Amino acid sequence: MEEKKTKSKIVHTTLDRLPYGDYTAENVTERKGKIAIPPDVRKRELIRDVAIIAWPSLVELILAQLTSMADQVMVGRIPGRAGVQGLSAVGLAMQPKFLLMIMVMALNVGSTAVIARYRGQQNREKANQVFRQALLMNFVLGVICLTIGRLSSSALIRLMSGGKNASIDADTLRMATNYLNIQLYGFIPLMFTFTITAALRGIGDSRVPLFYNTTANVVNVIFNYIMIYGKFGCPAMGVEGASWATDIGQCVASAIAIYSVWGRKRYVGIDVHDKFTFDGEIMKNVAKIGFPAMVEQVFMRIGAIIFTRAVSGLGTVMFATHNICMNIQAMSMMIGQAFAVSTTTLMGQSLGKWRYDMAVIYMRFTRILGFCVAACVGTLVIIFRHTIVGIYNTTPEVIAAGSAILLVIGFAQPIQAEQFIISGGLRGAGDTRFSAVVTAITALFIRSGLAVIMIRVFHWGLWGAWIAMLTDQIIRTLLMYYRYSTGKWARMALRHAREKMPPVPEEPAVPEA
Repeated sequence: MEEKKTKSKIVHTTLDRLPYGDYTAENVTERKGKIAIPPDVRKRELIRDVAIIAWPSLVELILAQLTSMADQVMVGRIPGRAGVQGLSAVGLAMQPKFLLMIMVMALNVGSTAVIARYRGQQNREKANQVFRQALLMNFVLGVICLTIGRLSSSALIRLMSGGKNASIDADTLRMATNYLNIQLYGFIPLMFTFTITAALRGIGDSRVPLFYNTTANVVNVIFNYIMIYGKFGCPAMGVEGASWATDIGQCVASAIAIYSVWGRKRYVGIDVHDKFTFDGEIMKNVAKIGFPAMVEQVFMRIGAIIFTRAVSGLGTVMFATHNICMNIQAMSMMIGQAFAVSTTTLMGQSLGKWRYDMAVIYMRFTRILGFCVAACVGTLVIIFRHTIVGIYNTTPEVIAAGSAILLVIGFAQPIQAEQFIISGGLRGAGDTRFSAVVTAITALFIRSGLAVIMIRVFHWGLWGAWIAMLTDQIIRTLLMYYRYSTGKWARMALRHAREKMPPVPEEPAVPEA
């Protein structure tokens, strides 16, 4: 199990120099009260460990969201009615795309957690076996999704537009179908990028994904300008040009990602001598974590569709205001998601090394840092809410309604961050079933159901819909905290480690300087 002497690039944390733990799955329940930081560990080291993973992820996620905004703005500025149709077409096509990607996203959740566990065990060989399995399975899933998508793209677009009772015109439906079909061609390179990103995050390396995803975003925007508007001799392709630009960016990201893990220069990597054969035992371990995550994503998508349909009945102005606020909330969610990457990685590595104490300590520090950052952002959102909404639209009714909703968004920031961080820690421990059940209940019954009641029964309008969303966040956060406080996640992870992992070495491997 000892790690080979190699010059591979590894993201080191304080955990690397600590000895293996002696915790069993049973004595976790015996440790009550606040767990003390080991005497040879400084607080600033723990803060560094959290930040070194979180900040590249935060920058990457924000840039991705900004690129998505740029796509919409550039499509919306196509002259004439085509710009409005283009925005609607892109919106219709994105939901089917996300639905087709659910299995891949879920598999990568499992891959990150398992690779992080083996990284904590300093078992590089096993981490690479999981990585190769994930690459193989995601390639197969990519081909399946591409095939299903091509055969059913028209039907999926009609379903998203409301079926026979849809008020969407035929030209918009045609644009949406073409946009989705082009997006499907980028599925295979996208699968490779997603898998490599999941593996690198599992070993704590979020800087490399930041580099290749940022490069892809820049390429995407440049080709948007060229292909949408017909610049530098390229014909004006409109919405289809935006889709091709996204595919080109994804291919660039995939090429850089594959190059970054080619050979043995990193903790996880591939080369021409690797054998890509199916391993049922590894996939079973990954699926135990990934399948509940897939169920969670399915319920989230269903809940989102119900919620959106309820809000769309409020009229054009209120629905436009809602979309603006959703865009702002999506940007603010990046804080919690970035810190969630830290907890997933650090919790997985800590439990892989049988250090229950470090898992708890890392969670505590991540929650503190996440709360402080989210509270600052929430305060800024509340103070500058009129200005923020005005960036999107200057209609007085939109600014008035949107500013009221931003009060909810600002208040929800620390709550939202707490929920993401705890959920990320539970994923790192392999405890994903509870999250799936909670998401199913809150997304379908709390957020969507309460929104329908608030809008149609109490006639609270858009404000009622966002009160439903805030209620969802509060209940989900409380339930996640309850699950974390029980310690069941640690007992599950440590029991699995005792059963599946090799014996602990007498001396921990010392990482190279």
